[in-house]
Amino acid sequence: MAFEIPLVGPKGEPVDFLRTILSHGVADLPPARVDEAAGAYETTVGLSAGRPRTIRISAGAPGTARVDVRGPRLGERAAGALVETVRKILNLDEDLSAFYEAAVGDPDLEWAMHGAGRMLRTPTVFEAVVKTVCTTNCAWSATVRMVTALVDNLGERALGSDSRAFPSAEAMAAAPESFYRDVVRAGYRSAYLRSLAEGVAEGSIELEELGVGSDGLTDDEVGARLLALPGIGPYGTAHMMMLLGRHSRLVLDSWTRPKYARVRGRKATDAQIERRFRRYGRYAGLAFWLYLTRDWVAEA
Repeated sequence: MAFEIPLVGPKGEPVDFLRTILSHGVADLPPARVDEAAGAYETTVGLSAGRPRTIRISAGAPGTARVDVRGPRLGERAAGALVETVRKILNLDEDLSAFYEAAVGDPDLEWAMHGAGRMLRTPTVFEAVVKTVCTTNCAWSATVRMVTALVDNLGERALGSDSRAFPSAEAMAAAPESFYRDVVRAGYRSAYLRSLAEGVAEGSIELEELGVGSDGLTDDEVGARLLALPGIGPYGTAHMMMLLGRHSRLVLDSWTRPKYARVRGRKATDAQIERRFRRYGRYAGLAFWLYLTRDWVAEA
């Protein structure tokens, strides 16, 4: 089964498909995989009814993305839900028109006006938070190891493939803390991961409302709620806000600071970096991120 989705933003903005699937490193964590050579994105997503399905998203006809679904044909209701999930993954409902207007006249970022800037999203905010916890204070190889162990051991197997979806909060909450220490080897994060899963499973922690439809909350309110989560500190908060389309804050860490110095040609203080992107207002963090990651995609 296959279908196509128009690649266009809410106000007619263009969408650069390749830059979207290569927008950040979390996009390549299990159960997802970026196939750079083919320019495609593959992942396994849960469905409200029935087993998860593995999907492959690639460039379709001009201005569209093609979605191939493994397994038997979906019913009309399930297919409609999957379309909405893919739209969420590609972040097609985020209005970036104001960001593109702000980039006019900026020689370092005018290139982004042709469709860059959409942060690929996970199907649920819970998945993004867990993966963010797994990125803290460790090498990327450790992050991959932890997330892979969670998916391989707790994720539900997809229909029509051997892949597994990202585990539900209920599945993670049911696993003992020893599982996180001995199998996932999450170290000090073990208690945080289990506590987070338990809170979401029992309803004391609400995460999904921080995603699409959180317009009634200010950035400060979203930031405060993220900072209160188990295992999420200042870095995790800034990282999560970027993934949620909250771009007023710059992600300043051990990777972004040196990369900014290399791109700019000399070091800069955090205050100088923030001043450089102040013109972008609520999109300052997005402008900063694109400035750093322009070389992630080869330009024609």
